[in-house]
Amino acid sequence: MKVGAVIITMGNRPDELRALLDSVAKQDGDPVQVVVVGNGSPVPDVTEFSSVVRTIELPENLGIPGGRNVGIEAFGPGGRDVDILLFLDDDGLLARHDTAELCREAFAADPRLGIISFRIADPETGVTQRRHVPRLRASDPMRSSRVTTFLGGANAVRTQVFAEVGGLPDAFFYAHEETDLAWRALDAGWMIDYRADMVLYHPTTAPSRHAVYHRMVARNRVWLARRNLPALLVPVYLGVWMLLTLVRRPSRPALKAWFGGFREGWATPCGPRRPMRWRTVWRLTRLGRPPVI
Repeated sequence: MKVGAVIITMGNRPDELRALLDSVAKQDGDPVQVVVVGNGSPVPDVTEFSSVVRTIELPENLGIPGGRNVGIEAFGPGGRDVDILLFLDDDGLLARHDTAELCREAFAADPRLGIISFRIADPETGVTQRRHVPRLRASDPMRSSRVTTFLGGANAVRTQVFAEVGGLPDAFFYAHEETDLAWRALDAGWMIDYRADMVLYHPTTAPSRHAVYHRMVARNRVWLARRNLPALLVPVYLGVWMLLTLVRRPSRPALKAWFGGFREGWATPCGPRRPMRWRTVWRLTRLGRPPVI
């Protein structure tokens, strides 16, 4: 199976990007072809990897999903020139040389497997943050399992998934675009695995470091529900989420941004609405995460 990789960069981490490319170049098996997308910024010098790396410099920042969609299309419509696409954060590092081979083996062994979510670990401590385990029972990051979503900067997707359900939602810009794709994939009959043995080293960070975090998390959560959930579940999902947000007692500025994003999510177009089937709701529930949490 042919493997490609898409890396989004803002051009401000050249050393980290080259280290990541080196870890991709050292993967066992056939070489992984890479597309590096400069999202509104020049791509740092990566000429040492020119035999396997193509670069695209966008004139403006299209956001994470928009940039990744450009990278997908660089491998042909829907990424059809390869069988598997890895999506990797530019400040990450593949911990092992057999990750691409493990992906090939996993997808070959299970024809209904559509997406694999890697384990993210801090390079110095080896610790995996709870939020990086894409399931409710996240206390044991070393346990692999079937899941209902995946991590955007550390994953592998069978390109046939894009052919069937489309790419990431460009308008989301940042936050929840992975869950939108995951729900559409699950509704189409694909499965998602979290694999603890496929590791991307990444420094421990807080998502709130991004200035737009609270507004976009709120707006996109509303869009996610409006686009994908049966009408009956939309108020339940958003009500549970609002309650959990208040219980966490965010700061006043964060709460103000959050409510602004919530209002924006209702007041602005969310894209095409394709509610999942109730059979998919039941599948999500059996997998441990009903789409109301």
